[in-house]
Amino acid sequence: MAGTGASPLKRAEQFIWLTARVLEQRRFAHHFLGGSADSVETALAAYLNEDGGYGHALEPDLRGPVSQPLHTAHALSVLDSIGRCSGPRVERICRFLTDVSAKEGALPALLPSQRGYPAAPFIPIVDDPAAQLLATGPVVGLLHRNAVWHAWLFRATDFCWAAVDALEKSHPYEIEAAVAFLDGAPDRARAEAAADRLGRLVREQRLAVLDPERRAEYPVAAGYAPGEQHFPYDYARTPESLSRSWFTDEELERSLDHLAAEQQADGGWPVNWRQWAPGTALEGRPLVTLKALLTLRAHGRSVG
Repeated sequence: MAGTGASPLKRAEQFIWLTARVLEQRRFAHHFLGGSADSVETALAAYLNEDGGYGHALEPDLRGPVSQPLHTAHALSVLDSIGRCSGPRVERICRFLTDVSAKEGALPALLPSQRGYPAAPFIPIVDDPAAQLLATGPVVGLLHRNAVWHAWLFRATDFCWAAVDALEKSHPYEIEAAVAFLDGAPDRARAEAAADRLGRLVREQRLAVLDPERRAEYPVAAGYAPGEQHFPYDYARTPESLSRSWFTDEELERSLDHLAAEQQADGGWPVNWRQWAPGTALEGRPLVTLKALLTLRAHGRSVG
């Protein structure tokens, strides 16, 4: 077992082996131990349904077997992280996205097929869900960044632009989705201008904790759990993100110091969203741990 003097990576490794699902174990091995991308893709395939979407609690807060846009977005992010966001696998996903899109041509967060299966109470199930930037932005941005072209993308891209342009009062997860879209949007000049406006909005509405030592002075968005705040690194997961320019070097470094210090005694990072079932919290922590390690490494921090 890793002792208290072990590196953050070694401590996190013990936590992953102890608690994580097979998929997160394979992802950790790929990113930090030289493991193969094939092993990650094999583990991800266990969540794939015949309709081309993903289910089976891939996103831990949605339980049950049915395919959902949030599960499928999660799957795309995994494929992107291993360089496999192309070819027939993505064509199949795009067909699923076409089939489940709302009348706006973009994705709702949750389809009514979730009814009857356990789901987080903060994700409402409705009969005719509208498209949301929260669900659509990360998917569209990721597909554009990987030079994927599919008919579904045309209307979905237009929807994202309209949604981003209309943002006036927002909340952190919606801003994250907007950033994910803008970071991949083909029209770079328009994306940079939109990101500049959103950066001012984030600062004006205090949607990022710029000084972790004064965290209590920053508001928590309506409906969020106590302490469910966002920091500069939540928006700028890599130095290449358009959102990096929203923060000074000092602000970003302070937030990264905070992120590094959040590693717990067992080697994992905590979840800060509302915990509504023991299993979802257990499955969420390895995901957060992987994200923390990848974020720290992307910004040049040594994790061991």
